[in-house]
Amino acid sequence: MGAKDITEKNLEAYNDVFADIVNVLLFNGNRLIKEKELEADTKDSMFKADGKIHQQERDVSKFWKNGEIRISILGFENQTVQDYKMPLRVISYDGASYKQQLLDKKLKKNYPVATLVLYFGTDTKWVAPKNLLSCFDIPEELKPFVSDYKINVFNIAWLSKQTIDMFQSDFKFVANYFRSKRLNKNYVPSSEELQHSDELMKMFTALTGDKSFETAYNKVILEKKGGITMCDVVERIENKGADRGRIEGKAEIIRKMLDTNFATEQQIADLLKISVKEVKKIAAKVPVQA
Repeated sequence: MGAKDITEKNLEAYNDVFADIVNVLLFNGNRLIKEKELEADTKDSMFKADGKIHQQERDVSKFWKNGEIRISILGFENQTVQDYKMPLRVISYDGASYKQQLLDKKLKKNYPVATLVLYFGTDTKWVAPKNLLSCFDIPEELKPFVSDYKINVFNIAWLSKQTIDMFQSDFKFVANYFRSKRLNKNYVPSSEELQHSDELMKMFTALTGDKSFETAYNKVILEKKGGITMCDVVERIENKGADRGRIEGKAEIIRKMLDTNFATEQQIADLLKISVKEVKKIAAKVPVQA
């Protein structure tokens, strides 16, 4: 399993975040699912192919209990790239859940399965198949006899501000960021205190490929006591960008200092409070004078 999958699921695995996402996306903000009604599900399922046993796993999966009755199981599938075989993946996961129920002799009542596909792309909405029949070229005469299976895809970057405002967990920061990115607007951070700051920063890093979120966050926790906000993190990111811009503006001076042996790479690094590796990288951008 890739690092992106692992880091994404850390935040959503918290009951408050899981319940919040489902309540907003499925129930229009009505708080039908409570944190205490959720319990972790065994996400792994097995299937046999080519004479071998294979393992498949959902990103996040929990049982939703109403009192002592299990009435549903909800699973998430996170996507940053459109998957044209997603209906095949979802039906295999859901089918495995039903298979487990069939084999569980102690289970007194069966329960339905629902899977949410959260798509974080910002270039276009999800255009890949959203139902099983769309994955195949089927003769019209055969279509009535092939069972269809739809999947539930949510375009997070296209959620309205009204919908995003319904989120009460840290997921609202994720939704706001990707909406701003899709609209090509500057992200305006919130001053609200983060509940799961470490997991949130890891999710940002995983979804964007930008390590500055975690780097800035690590600096914040060293400098600040008390609650951390997105303002704290974004401020550190912007300051780092400004500092780097000022340093790169002096690239020619750095190059000349090295060429004339006025200072060593280590001395320049110590002066500018950057690494020797960064000094070499900045100096390399300026052609060596003949």
